Amino acid sequence: MSGYIVDDARKVTTRRFQEMKEQGKKIAMLTSYDYTTAKIVDAAGVDAILVGDSASNVMAGNQTTLPITLDQMIYHAQAVVRAVKRALVVCDMPFGTYQVNATEGVANAVRIMKETGCDALKLEGGVEIVETVKRILEAGIPVMGHLGLMPQSINKYGTYTVRAKEEAEAEKLVSDAKALADAGCFALTLEKIPAELAQRVTSEVNIPVIGIGAGGGVDGQVLVVADMLGMTQGFSPKFLRRYADLNRIMSDAIGQYVTDVKSGDFPNEQEQY
Repeated sequence: MSGYIVDDARKVTTRRFQEMKEQGKKIAMLTSYDYTTAKIVDAAGVDAILVGDSASNVMAGNQTTLPITLDQMIYHAQAVVRAVKRALVVCDMPFGTYQVNATEGVANAVRIMKETGCDALKLEGGVEIVETVKRILEAGIPVMGHLGLMPQSINKYGTYTVRAKEEAEAEKLVSDAKALADAGCFALTLEKIPAELAQRVTSEVNIPVIGIGAGGGVDGQVLVVADMLGMTQGFSPKFLRRYADLNRIMSDAIGQYVTDVKSGDFPNEQEQY
């Protein structure tokens, strides 16, 4: 099967994000955490790459996103940026780097931008972090918001279930989305909320809305690359579509390698000097 043919090879910017929403063009976004994967993802035509704090789970094996540090996120983002030519690269600000106060949030945001060369940052939260968002924006740094299920607040929720099913939480989410848009965020991620609510937010804010488990009525979609490629096992939320079974492909290949080494078949005469 052939890949998607990019009809516009220009570097994707925050302005291009806005153009895509205005033109009704869907935005395709995936995570990446390393050079090799990001190079493939970028060349395949995604519009944006998220260096997500999900690296805490995918790359480090943690149960939550909370343990990953600022230094670790900078390391992952540096590797991704080196690989990318076209996609907009967005880096998550990890837990604890912007919740304490706005001054600390700006300092950490500036450090990420200076040391990684990424294009924008993503922060979780609504009105509670709006002042910090404004300060980061005043420093000239584009910000993507994140509402709905917010993994950095998992200890408050106690569950990864769908958020904003009740009216009060849904209305707060709408007001938070509008507050982030009014503050100047260039885009918004909505995670694991009812599709009808996500569609409402998308129609009521003038910035692009990217969904993950938020239905098809948003401006674009994002998935964790290891999940959609079938590398991870035991994680099958309703919103996840697996486009490959790399777990099986890699296991078969590695198993064959082990067999060939132990049998003496590898290396053969053509594979040595």
